[in-house]
Amino acid sequence: MSTTPPNHALQQTRRERRGWWRRCLRRNQVEKLQAPTSKLQRSSKVQIPITKCEPWSFEIWCLKFLWMLELGIWSLATGVSASLAFPSRLLNTATVQPTVTQLTDLLVASYATDGGINHLDGKNLPSKHAICIITNDLLGLLFPGFFDEQLIHSSKIKAETAKLLETVMASLEDEIFKSLEYSPPEGIAKKELRNLAHQRTIQFLEKLPGIREILLTDIEAAYKGDPAALSKEEVIVAYPFIEAIAVQRLAHALYLNDIPLIPRIMTEWAHARTGMDLHPGAQIGRYFFVDHCTGTVVGETAILGDHVKMYQGVGLVARSLAAGQLLRGQKRHPTIGDHVTIYAGATIVGGETVIGDHSTIGANVTLTHSVDSYSLVVQKDANVNVMSKKERAKSDGGFQI
Repeated sequence: MSTTPPNHALQQTRRERRGWWRRCLRRNQVEKLQAPTSKLQRSSKVQIPITKCEPWSFEIWCLKFLWMLELGIWSLATGVSASLAFPSRLLNTATVQPTVTQLTDLLVASYATDGGINHLDGKNLPSKHAICIITNDLLGLLFPGFFDEQLIHSSKIKAETAKLLETVMASLEDEIFKSLEYSPPEGIAKKELRNLAHQRTIQFLEKLPGIREILLTDIEAAYKGDPAALSKEEVIVAYPFIEAIAVQRLAHALYLNDIPLIPRIMTEWAHARTGMDLHPGAQIGRYFFVDHCTGTVVGETAILGDHVKMYQGVGLVARSLAAGQLLRGQKRHPTIGDHVTIYAGATIVGGETVIGDHSTIGANVTLTHSVDSYSLVVQKDANVNVMSKKERAKSDGGFQI
């Protein structure tokens, strides 16, 4: 039985074709050379000095092209790549790929028709990337050493604080100027916006000590409210809640000073990092704590008193948003009194809903009306059944959950 590989004949055919084309090309070149004079040229192997070759004629170029075309066609037929100067797939020109210029024209055309662009006509929106850096630096000012890669010695804390504060001041003023230019206050000329941006930057930075004081109450509430917390330092460095509420309190200060865009960018940055959605417009009292943090939503017009404790998945939301922009400026979110505890998955709805002081809202409760102080709100007769899966399988004809 023959052991010749199946593709041996194809390989031999390829070698024969390549040899035939080379001999044609060599014979055409030899005929154009002068008579051999040296011993090397009279040898059995014909040597073709490149320096004595005349430029290729039109016939040689045709032979060369046909040779390359033949090899390329053979490669397409057999699925084997040929060693050519261009890939064999270029022979298929049925589909013409668009050029970069054509793609650019299509994309720019969509800019003109659909919008969604920035940095045009001299008016720039605030830089999202820059605001994220500023927010992280602000956290470093609130909690020195906790949000820095390098440790800060107590002897250098004043110099490091001044250096960081100067950087934040310059960057934040630029972004506030962009925000004011995007939505200028009434009665303010454009030439006055730079000076106004500087003033509001200074006003905001003057509030940092007060914000830090309130955050210390949140840290204490988290430490006392979570038996798993080892220390207040662990709460600061590890709990995503502290980062979320710190950013919200910073953004709330800007929100109260009528700075557009920046407060929302800051809280959405924290939202993406922590899973906790705290609107910068929400009024949140002291000693606030959200355990586990993830999935919590506090709307723009929500009002929370002091010593409010919540768990994951709590929503303080609006009743309906069908009216859209017509609801702007109206109170859409509930009011929570002092010393209120809201357990996981509870949803409290509506701007007219008020939860009285010292109340407790149980898990997974949906509340659409107000309750008095010292109320306990829980689900009753929720029809939770526990049964044997084996018995259910027999009674339901093999149905399984």
